[in-house]
Amino acid sequence: MARFAGVHVPTTTPFDAAGEVDEAALRTNIEGFASTGVAGFVIGGSTGEAVLLDPDERDRTLRIAREAAPGHVVIAGTGAESRRHTLRLTRSAAEAGADAVLVQPPAFYTGAMKPDVLFDHFAAVADASPVPVLVYQVPPKFATLVFPDDLIARLAEHENIVGLKDSRGDLDGLRRWVEITPDDFEVLVGNGALLLDALDAGAAGGILGVANVAPAECAMLASAHAAGRRAEAEAMRDVVAPLHIGIVGGMGVPGVKAALDRLGRHGGSPRPPLAPLPTSRHAELEGLLEGLAAAT
Repeated sequence: MARFAGVHVPTTTPFDAAGEVDEAALRTNIEGFASTGVAGFVIGGSTGEAVLLDPDERDRTLRIAREAAPGHVVIAGTGAESRRHTLRLTRSAAEAGADAVLVQPPAFYTGAMKPDVLFDHFAAVADASPVPVLVYQVPPKFATLVFPDDLIARLAEHENIVGLKDSRGDLDGLRRWVEITPDDFEVLVGNGALLLDALDAGAAGGILGVANVAPAECAMLASAHAAGRRAEAEAMRDVVAPLHIGIVGGMGVPGVKAALDRLGRHGGSPRPPLAPLPTSRHAELEGLLEGLAAAT
């Protein structure tokens, strides 16, 4: 049984009127998601505005998730530009109860991040990490580098690098990574529109921004696929894919947070310099959410 099978919600981070982390709102969101059939949560990811959080905020949000969802997998995003910082975040996450860490590559000095340099970096992090490591291929709109296939194959040989999240939106590339890695190396898709296709290709599950908006539908898709209920899985795909394309892909974190507000959860504004979803796009968002309501 795969350790990270199913759908994981990369949770947003709610802020209060003063711009501080709203811990009560985060707890309420996670407790609500936990009853929808999702397998777990990612705290400190790109959807959670991790790059805009202080280290102590990342630690506190992780501890809240661990307390609010005791029967679920909790993965912590710990990638940073320096190895020193990455290791500190990783050790802190393990102490806070993370089941695994999700580590993005250092990318500011992109030209220097050759495959051997990246291999040494991830191997050093995995050697020191008290918990399993998942490598994060960041979405193309954020990424300044893409892992070559041979690097993924080498990393998959490390006993403490147990999987990856692939947010490229490249189904052929994901399928290739499944094929060149061991059977117990878990590939998780980061593109909600591709969840069903990715599962068909051998992915273990997904870490999906759209699961903030349609957690039950994403979870039902994964469980229907696992049980061989093809028609149900395809029906859920037809619900989830437009939400990923329109909200996650088309509006980003501000759109996801605005959607949460409209669905009765806690979204709120992003942390500056991110701006809220423009008023001019609210009707578009409402239309997408009406499609969700009609389908379910």
